[in-house]
Amino acid sequence: MADTGDVAAAAEASARPAGSSSTQPLAGRVAIVTGASRGIGRAIATHLSSLGASLVLGYAARADEAGALAASLPRAVAVRADVSDEAGARSLFDAADEAFGGAHILVASAGVLDDTYPAVAGTATEAFDRVLAVNLRGAFLCLREAANRLRRGGGGRIVAVTSSVVGSLPPRFGAYTASKAAVEALVRTMAKELGGTRVTANCVAPGATATDMFFKGKSEAMVRHAVETNPMQRLGEPGDIAPVVGFLCTDAAEWVNGQVIRANGGYV
Repeated sequence: MADTGDVAAAAEASARPAGSSSTQPLAGRVAIVTGASRGIGRAIATHLSSLGASLVLGYAARADEAGALAASLPRAVAVRADVSDEAGARSLFDAADEAFGGAHILVASAGVLDDTYPAVAGTATEAFDRVLAVNLRGAFLCLREAANRLRRGGGGRIVAVTSSVVGSLPPRFGAYTASKAAVEALVRTMAKELGGTRVTANCVAPGATATDMFFKGKSEAMVRHAVETNPMQRLGEPGDIAPVVGFLCTDAAEWVNGQVIRANGGYV
């Protein structure tokens, strides 16, 4: 849960007038980012803050890292939440209400991967359920909350971080790929359902990106293969993904809706 002192301080900072500008197009807007303590989610949160947004930083386990990130940003609170639990998803939006008066933006970035990389034939039911609990159920619960609670009439944005494996379909990523494909279907459906609200819904689908989750369980050969099969001959970095998400959250991207943007260096 968010510290009450942090919430009060963040609310006071958020209440100060903030005019939108070319350098801070998200001034006066509030963004919820799940999976914000590390990796791509952390880079997205930091970038949105640089664009002027106030942040609710959702995290599952890394309280020290989430707290340090919140302390480093001008207007941010960290909230521990299990996104696969209905109460956990709600708590993120409740924190936005309490600290900043409500949310304009959701970036659903929380995700897990089975780092034993089993084929479908060897995937344990428990492992499959764990991946879908966070990646699909967790995304669904946050997306549903966003559809009901984001500000309408302009500036409302939903961005789900999915994966380019939905396009490449690599072996031994079956549960992960299935979970991300389902999220893309949900988001594209929501874009139509939210017609008339001026809330847009899109996905950003990174390729192989140098994060702890990417490296965990992979051999040097697997990492080398990811580099060699990319036209850019390198792994992506979280900083390659964050500006794409940032653009989709701005007014300049209002005509981009119901889309999956693959940010992967040309991998697929």
